[in-house]
Amino acid sequence: MASSVEAPPPSSSVVNGSLSAVHSDILETHILTRLDGPTLASAACVSSQLSSLTSKQSLWTNICHSTWPSTDTPRIQQLISTFAPHGPRSFFSNSFTNPDPDITTTTNHDHCRSSELISAVDIYHRNEFVFSKVVETETESGWFMCSPFRVDILDPKDMVPTRIPYPDTDNTCQELEEDFMLSWVLIDPIGLRAMNLSTYKAVSVQRHWLSGEIQIRFGSILSGGQKGSGWELSHCEIMVTCGGTKGGEMHVSEVCLQVEDMDGMHLNGKDILVILDRGFEGKRGNIRGREVKGKKRYEEYMERRRERKEKKLKREGRLDMLCVVCGVIIFSCLGSFIFWR
Repeated sequence: MASSVEAPPPSSSVVNGSLSAVHSDILETHILTRLDGPTLASAACVSSQLSSLTSKQSLWTNICHSTWPSTDTPRIQQLISTFAPHGPRSFFSNSFTNPDPDITTTTNHDHCRSSELISAVDIYHRNEFVFSKVVETETESGWFMCSPFRVDILDPKDMVPTRIPYPDTDNTCQELEEDFMLSWVLIDPIGLRAMNLSTYKAVSVQRHWLSGEIQIRFGSILSGGQKGSGWELSHCEIMVTCGGTKGGEMHVSEVCLQVEDMDGMHLNGKDILVILDRGFEGKRGNIRGREVKGKKRYEEYMERRRERKEKKLKREGRLDMLCVVCGVIIFSCLGSFIFWR
């Protein structure tokens, strides 16, 4: 009986030989244009021929616009083309994944160099486009510096209709965690820096106990800097609020970004500029598995915050008990003094 032997994988020389037989115009116009960003970046490592073809700005410009429709505006197009060192390719590399909160690789700058920040936001449901918008936020006024940092994508009276059925049960509501996708690319137009503040897929979905609105949370974890002898983390929380009625379709009524510290306090503009500056300058996570890593970081952060809160409550409980004991002792001593007098 003949034994079956699995054929070995083709060597790189065979692959390169096969590619060299294909005309470069066919590769460029019919093959490379069909790839997404991560696959295109991987293709650049296969051969010198593909490395040369995949380095063209027009190819990466189209990738950026197809990945983030919000970037297809004249100003952002101009900014993307000037990103160093490779224009749109560098922009994609910076914006596709979240900043790594590893404190050993972050830098410590005193302030953000930009007088404004640009938010390019895109929302999808089951890979179907829902809506996108670009918002510019000034960062120099006294109001921005002293007020809690918050970026609202929609005006209070705005409402974006969708074709998404309104969830009638909690199980249906939880399905939105996998179905909803959001990208929040934050751009520093002066320093020509960018990063994505969203986990891409939701980290939690809840129904508001009073209004019944669906609250879908995204976000990322950033280094908050050194405090005392340790390092702090900050949570960039992105909240998408959707309304609607049972049997009807959902509408998006709010999309906002806020940043909290480990104690759950919202940070002001002055503090957030330093944190964002570390995020811009810090290293990026791996392209593959960004959704899993983003949610894992979020869960680890929330667990650390819960433990921190429990320790704080225990300290406060012991302090309260000490105050009560001291009060009883003082009261007893005062009573004895008055009695014997």
